[in-house]
Amino acid sequence: MRDHGGNLDAARVRYGGDRWVDLSTGINRLPWPMPPLPDWALTALPPAPALAALVAAARGAWQTPAAILPLAGAQAAIQLVPRLDPPGRARVLGPTYNEHAAALRACGWQVEEVDRPQALAGAGLAVIVNPNNPDGRALPREAVLALAGQVGRLVVDESFADPVPQLSVAAEAGASGLIVLRSFGKFYGLAGLRLGFALGSGEDIARLAEMAGPWPVSGPAIHAGTLALADRAWAHATTARLAADGRRMDALAARTGWQLVGGTHLFRLYDAPSAEGAQDGLARGGVWSRIFPWSSNLIRLGLPGPEAEWRQVAAAFEALSAGQGQQG
Repeated sequence: MRDHGGNLDAARVRYGGDRWVDLSTGINRLPWPMPPLPDWALTALPPAPALAALVAAARGAWQTPAAILPLAGAQAAIQLVPRLDPPGRARVLGPTYNEHAAALRACGWQVEEVDRPQALAGAGLAVIVNPNNPDGRALPREAVLALAGQVGRLVVDESFADPVPQLSVAAEAGASGLIVLRSFGKFYGLAGLRLGFALGSGEDIARLAEMAGPWPVSGPAIHAGTLALADRAWAHATTARLAADGRRMDALAARTGWQLVGGTHLFRLYDAPSAEGAQDGLARGGVWSRIFPWSSNLIRLGLPGPEAEWRQVAAAFEALSAGQGQQG
């Protein structure tokens, strides 16, 4: 079974209770305020003009001339992109979101995880998540573009890039062999709509569209995405709020003795004495987090939204610190 955040059901089964703050994902918990849906969004197959308006909104938001394909989340793109080329040798800059390697292997690629960008050179297909999940590693756009000429195809997953547009290579996604993936649900906090995008050359996007089939996204996703991507005032204000919230979370973690390892505007990664112990302690306060099977000490937390969530998280940290003091 693949390991993911968002598994709050498992926490409920283990710990009980119905008052939880789910910080196991990097999804904005103060979402873009979605307006009522027009009738067509639920009663009609998505019309071509509405889909075209969504593409135009995405192109404007990311300032790119690239061809764009809306899909049912960035995950849908992750599963389609390996089918663009005959399988060969792929390299993934890790550790990172595990679905990239899983999707490549499912399509017959031989996958190697590397820990340095330079080690991607020579791969038939290379994957960079920028900023990275879970550690927030960020490569300058110049460094990413330099790698594009050293691999057969470069896939850049920018699911967490909305608050840091200076890192994005979306403007260059029309170049041959460069595919950029974007998520909508994380930054805009509407993950249930299942909306993401693949950006690339006209030829690559046409092939992906053929694989995806007709109506690759729902009417509600098209309507919300078109309006939200055009709401730049909300995006700027949300970026500023998330930056402040990240500092607020870092302060809570520091009082527990955890060390900041990295993160993005949407999640933070900490070094704790025991990841399992830290997750267990927070869970007893109704806060669910993310730990990793490949690390015994790293724990990742998304950021709370409303003040009531912040109060619950602060209380869980306080109880965790008190418990550590009693053990000492």
